[in-house]
Amino acid sequence: MLPKGLLKEYSQLLVLLARGLDVFAIMAAGLLAYFYKFEDFSLPVIYITALGIAAVLVLIVFSGFHIYESARTISFWRYIIKLLQAVAVVLLLLAGLAFLTKTGESFSRGWFMLWAGFTVFLLLLFRGSMMLMLRLMRSKGFNERRIIIIGAGQLGQQLAETVQHALWTGFHIAAIWDDNSVTQPSIRGVPVTPMPAAIDDYLATAKENIDEIWLALPLHAEKRIKAILHDLRHQTITTRLVLDIFGMDLGLLNHSITQLAGFPVINVCSTPMIGVNRMVKAVEDRILSAVILMLASPVFLILAFLIKLSSKGPVFYKQKRVSWNGKEFSMLKFRTMPVNAEADTGPVWAKEGEGRATQIGRFLRKTSLDELPQFINVLCGDMSIVGPRPERMVFVNQFKDQIPNYMQKHLVKAGITGWAQVNGWRGNTSLEKRIEYDLYYIENWSLLLDLKIIFLTFFRGFIHKNAY
Repeated sequence: MLPKGLLKEYSQLLVLLARGLDVFAIMAAGLLAYFYKFEDFSLPVIYITALGIAAVLVLIVFSGFHIYESARTISFWRYIIKLLQAVAVVLLLLAGLAFLTKTGESFSRGWFMLWAGFTVFLLLLFRGSMMLMLRLMRSKGFNERRIIIIGAGQLGQQLAETVQHALWTGFHIAAIWDDNSVTQPSIRGVPVTPMPAAIDDYLATAKENIDEIWLALPLHAEKRIKAILHDLRHQTITTRLVLDIFGMDLGLLNHSITQLAGFPVINVCSTPMIGVNRMVKAVEDRILSAVILMLASPVFLILAFLIKLSSKGPVFYKQKRVSWNGKEFSMLKFRTMPVNAEADTGPVWAKEGEGRATQIGRFLRKTSLDELPQFINVLCGDMSIVGPRPERMVFVNQFKDQIPNYMQKHLVKAGITGWAQVNGWRGNTSLEKRIEYDLYYIENWSLLLDLKIIFLTFFRGFIHKNAY
């Protein structure tokens, strides 16, 4: 019989096994796709090179998506969705490399599509089977971590409920201890008992091994935390301090805990556009904007001609807007108003029935075609296709004191379209709701969410009752 806890000692071996299976899946999928397409196992050198590059990208991108770390912390289906997102990024990067190196014509499109399909199938098969096997073993007590939670307050209760909802993660709560008189005998079926007088003696005589102790105490209980840690000084048990950051009004956004120069740091508010995420976003923006500009070039010429006919002045209208990190850039739009339309009024928001737009300008605004030149901004790196809409500095200075967490929208690049826009919050609508949707996008950013927003823009983003 397999000893309980055996797999715990080989977690790094499991990660290496997972990486090896990923590389094998890429190679096997490419070979199977080539045989299915050409009935031959002798791949040309350029195909083998492509498979090697794909294997390297898989290891890099999967690490960036924390695929090798997420199995214990999220649900099975969320893990599978995350895996599919990572595969989509790899395929997008491969297509981008083929485009940039002009080697796309050397490969069969049919082979590439078959390769992508076989890769997804084999990855789902291998990793799904591996995850299900591990979780079945954990549910039976193998690779199990027995923990004690110290603190039965709100934080301890939330922690216990979360763990008990996901027993497959391998964490098993043996007991919950609390200094105060016990008001409830158990939490989610776990007994709540008073703190032992001597923790050291309890752990030494415990019938079953305890692997970890989690301190779920409020931040103001600093003295008690120090006392407990002092009592545990002779133990080799893993001890974790669960920080009660959710009980504080910190305006959390993309919060996480990391190390900085060897010090534990709480990231209270941070951008998701770092590391691999930033690279993925940049590749997505450059490729899609280049394709859209090429496809829309005839429309550009027609609209430019109509704008020149409508009134004197340039085709494009440049306006300073605020984007990532609060920096200004010159945003491009098709000109929809006569030159110097704001000379007397100063910067004002567009509103219904104002009559400042030219005849062609009203059409461009109503159909959002005036925004097309912003794909040039995206190609230059000033904007993203998807992100919070940028504002002028005068309005930023006005709103930052009126709307909570308003400046957090600048943790990512401004976008042509966004989560707020496809949900109807554009034009003269609630700024509070718009910021709420913008922050949701930043907190939950993924390539899949970007593609979803771009898709929804075709149905909800172009024509809107508040576009004027």
